[in-house]
Amino acid sequence: MKILVLNCGSSSLKYQLINMETEEVLASGKYERIGEDEAFITHKVNGQKIEIKNPAYNHTEAIEFTLKQLTDTEYKVIDTLDEIDAIGHRVVHGGEYFKESALIDEEAMENIAKCGEFAPLHNPAAVLGMKACEKVMKGKPMVAVFDTTFHQTMPKDKYVYPIPYEYYKEYGVRKYGAHGTSHMYVAQRLAEIENKNVEDLRIVTCHLGQGSSICAVQGGKSIDTSMGLTPLGGIPMVTRSGDLDPSILLYLMKKEKLSPDEMENILNKKSGVAGISGLAPDFRVIEQAANDGDEKAKIAMDSFKYSVASYIAKYAVAMNGVDYIIFTGGVGENQINIRKGICKQLEFMGVELDEEANNQRGEEKQISKSNSKVKVFVIPTNEELMIAKETLKIVNN
Repeated sequence: MKILVLNCGSSSLKYQLINMETEEVLASGKYERIGEDEAFITHKVNGQKIEIKNPAYNHTEAIEFTLKQLTDTEYKVIDTLDEIDAIGHRVVHGGEYFKESALIDEEAMENIAKCGEFAPLHNPAAVLGMKACEKVMKGKPMVAVFDTTFHQTMPKDKYVYPIPYEYYKEYGVRKYGAHGTSHMYVAQRLAEIENKNVEDLRIVTCHLGQGSSICAVQGGKSIDTSMGLTPLGGIPMVTRSGDLDPSILLYLMKKEKLSPDEMENILNKKSGVAGISGLAPDFRVIEQAANDGDEKAKIAMDSFKYSVASYIAKYAVAMNGVDYIIFTGGVGENQINIRKGICKQLEFMGVELDEEANNQRGEEKQISKSNSKVKVFVIPTNEELMIAKETLKIVNN
C-alpha cells in the first residue's frame, strides 16, 4: 500500500509518498509561497533534488502540480495516481472532538475547522488541503492524524487549568498539547532500540525546534506535556513566549493600548529567544551570538536550556522517576551545545553526558555514559511515517 502524507501550512505544503510494505519514502518535498507568483516546489526523488518555479494560487493548484511530479516521465515513482491508496493529513489541533486519528468526511472537516480557533495558523490550512484532495483525488480515503490525540491519555488533574471550571465545560479551555505524533514515534522507537516494552518505561521526550514541547511518556502514554490550550504554551521557543505570568499580558495591553490580536501576534511572532536576543529567529544565529559574547543572546539561550531542564525535572515528579530522556526535532537533533547545557543541569538526577558521543548531529544514538542512571538518546523524529502508519490502521479498519 502506498500512502501520501500531507502537511499543509497557510502558504506551504509538505509531502511524502511512502511505500508501507517497506516503509520506503518514494518521494518527498515542499511547495512554498502558495498564493504568490513566486511559488515553487522542491521535489526529492531517487537521490535528486529538483526545484521548480510554478505559480500556485491555492492549495488545489499546489496539490495538482505536486501529483504531476509523482507521475512525471523523467523521474516518476508511480505510473498513475491510482497507485496511491490513501492520504494522511497532519492536523495540529483536534480539541475534544477527536480522541484518536479519524477518517475524514464532511463532519470531520467541520469539527477540524471549529478547532481552528486554537490553532489558527494550522487547522484552516489543513482543511484547505483536505478539500483540495477531495477535488483532485475523488474517492480516495483520507485520514486526519492529530498532534493532540496522543495527549488525550493525560489525567484530568494534568489538563484542567486552575480557572473557573465552567470555562472548560463551556469553551473547552484545557491543556491539549502538540507534537503528539513526534513524541509517540520517538518513544516507540526507543523501546525498539533498547529491545524493551514501552509500557515498562518512563520517558521524557524533548521535541525541540521552531516549536518546542516536552512530554512525560509513562507506559507508552502521554501523562503530561508542556504545550497547553494552544502551541503557544510551555517552554520559550524561537518566536513564541511559552508560559508567562498572565498579568504580563494585561499590563502590556493597558500600557501599550494593544488589542487581543496585537498581543497574540507579539506572543507568537515576536517573543521567545528571538524576542529576548533581538536577533533573527534562528537558534543557530542566537547560539553563535551567545558564544561570541552577546549578553542578550546568552540570556536567551540560558533561559531556554533552563526551561527545558526544569520541565524534565518536573516530569520526574509526574512519573516518580525517569529512565530515559530523548532529544528530537531540528534543534534537539542537531544543536550539540544546547543538549549539553540541558544535561549539565540534570546531573543531580543522575544524568551523565558522554561528550564524545554527544558530538554528532542528526544521528540515532545514545549520548549518555554507559553508567548514567538516566539514559539520554538522540532519535530523529519521523512524523510522516507515524502519520502513514495511523492512516494505514484507520483505512484497514
